[in-house]
Amino acid sequence: MQDDGRPGTGGEPFERRLATILMADIVGYSRMMEASEERTLRIFRGHREIFDAMLVQLRTRRPDARVRCATEIQSALRTRNDHLSPDERMQFRIGVNLGDVIVQGTDLLGDGVNVAARIQTAAEPGGVCVSGSVYDQIRNKLSLEFHSMGERTFKNIT
Repeated sequence: MQDDGRPGTGGEPFERRLATILMADIVGYSRMMEASEERTLRIFRGHREIFDAMLVQLRTRRPDARVRCATEIQSALRTRNDHLSPDERMQFRIGVNLGDVIVQGTDLLGDGVNVAARIQTAAEPGGVCVSGSVYDQIRNKLSLEFHSMGERTFKNIT
């Protein structure tokens, strides 16, 4: 295998950093796609515009800013859903984790990303779930109400 000059492709070390990862998933996406792929994608595009617009405004990777952004995204999506018929409403679960990641171009990989993906499954539809590492960083910094979910176990996460 040839070394193409990118970190991790030859003998060079991977670029690692501590990052606050925001992971989102659509509730009932498979069911919606089965009912109508084109309609689901059309609805998703509108929701995605909200995500993209809010993430572009986010200038920092601090945990408090990411959690605030996640709650604002959920609020904006609720407002958008209020203008759609019930069968067109799309809800998201969002997870936020602070962890070590491997940077490869614009992709973030590794355990920190995997944890964010797993904890978003614990969020209520339309809600945000944060890891303990995020909570430790944002405690007493945001005027948000938090509910402890206690210790959790997730598939393939020790």
